[in-house]
Amino acid sequence: MYAVFRSGGKQYRASTGDKLRLERLPAEEGASIEFDEVLLIGAGGELSVGKPLIDGGKVEAKVLAQGKGRKIDVVKFKRRQNYKRLGGHRQAFTEVEITGISGAGMTAGPAEKAEAAPQNKATRKKAAKKTATGKTAAKKKTAKKTAAKKATAGKEAAGSDE
Repeated sequence: MYAVFRSGGKQYRASTGDKLRLERLPAEEGASIEFDEVLLIGAGGELSVGKPLIDGGKVEAKVLAQGKGRKIDVVKFKRRQNYKRLGGHRQAFTEVEITGISGAGMTAGPAEKAEAAPQNKATRKKAAKKTATGKTAAKKKTAKKTAAKKATAGKEAAGSDE
């Protein structure tokens, strides 16, 4: 089960157990927070889309850390004008772990994450490779069979002329 919710002017897709870095939220580490602006909830083949929000939709999370991201250098420069300004920026963030999703008659807690298939990028790539190699192997087998049929048909045709 997953949900799309809005926080800090951005939209995030999350499942139970996911860890996300959001824009800074006014919460202490270890506190639990709720996001009420839920746009979409999906579970298996079911999909519930809000207009614009889902009534009673809620994503629960636990604050893991407050921090700042890596430094981004800001350079202002105009050639031949003796103008150069250097500065930097570190964006503040709040890291949260999603503990539960509810709304639209669907609920998910910590137990659901164990049942769900892993959804990180590495496992999705492996699954995609398996299906792709299976398809190409099947194509190769059919190609070999048709080549063999053509060869035997060619031999029979050559033999019948004599």
